[in-house]
Amino acid sequence: PLKLLQPKTVLKRLGASQRKLCEPQLPRSLIKDTFRHFAKMPITRDAFKIVEKCSEKYFKQLSDDLEAYTQHAGRKTVEAADLEILMRRQGLVTDKMPLNVLIERFLPLEYRKLLIPIAVSGNKVIPCK
Repeated sequence: PLKLLQPKTVLKRLGASQRKLCEPQLPRSLIKDTFRHFAKMPITRDAFKIVEKCSEKYFKQLSDDLEAYTQHAGRKTVEAADLEILMRRQGLVTDKMPLNVLIERFLPLEYRKLLIPIAVSGNKVIPCK
């Protein structure tokens, strides 16, 4: 009966200012599989750490650029046109190599269907806008 009368210890919660903010990261397995796909060879741990850092910096810069394009256009949402402009500036998309060709070359069919409009039976075009 005496134990019930003793005060309970309350754990302190960290406030919002004391929490460590953690940025989301790409899964290591995705980076490794992507590197293996394009390099066609295995990678050592030391080299993988460098590839991982480079990919994180690349995608951070990519998202910052997309954010700048969106703000410049006076919008709050990134659109496909923003991404195409960015890829043009990087030299990935040109007049000879349009975005649809890159999509068809590098993405699997289920993603292609989501990005490139195609006509199906019943006079329907998917994806709908």
